[in-house]
Amino acid sequence: MNAKRKLALVIGAGVAPLLAVALPATSASAHGYVSSPPSRQAQCAAGTVSCGQIKYEPQSVEGPKGLRSCSGGNSQFAELDNDAKGWKATPVGSSTNFSWTLTARHATSTWQYYIGGTKIAEFNDNGAQPGATKTHQVNFGGFSGKQKVLAVWNISDTANAFYACIDVNIGGGNDGGGDGGNPPGDCTAAAWDAGRVYNGGDTVSYNGHNWRAKWWVQGEQPGTSGTWGVWQDLGAC
Repeated sequence: MNAKRKLALVIGAGVAPLLAVALPATSASAHGYVSSPPSRQAQCAAGTVSCGQIKYEPQSVEGPKGLRSCSGGNSQFAELDNDAKGWKATPVGSSTNFSWTLTARHATSTWQYYIGGTKIAEFNDNGAQPGATKTHQVNFGGFSGKQKVLAVWNISDTANAFYACIDVNIGGGNDGGGDGGNPPGDCTAAAWDAGRVYNGGDTVSYNGHNWRAKWWVQGEQPGTSGTWGVWQDLGAC
């Protein structure tokens, strides 16, 4: 073998490992936001409120754990922190279901809900991977009127969390006088679960009301399909 061929083989053998080291590692991604009641980023995506970049990626409000901001510390999503932007407050009862839409699922430590500096609910998933949706029934305790709820999805194997702010009007339900004054826990039916299959006659609680399925259904949110829809409103609980 001549010297030039030997040199070419040596160089070829040395280059491959260097290229392998230079390749970026693939990292898992996780994205999600509260879709019901509509969070601020959900209102942006739906065009309910005029917004900038966030309307294209409502699932991307990610930041370090422990923050208390709607934007998750992202400057490009700073408009989510603006309480005067005209966000629509959803009428709810003394408790309601918060449903997350997860566009990329990731192992989860906890889900947390805050009003101001008060944590009103926490759900521990102990590192489990959620499905495409996740629903929690949250009781508002002594809070009433228009409030801003901060929902936090804490990822178990990274230092980050996902953030969503939801504007609600507690006690401003569709029953006229509202049911914010009712004692907590009087919604006797189990909370609606977006991932569960319901048959005709099954009952659930959602947004401070009890609902009965008229026929087989999965994933259809109570109160969104009108009088002729699958869910019959049994009234405020």
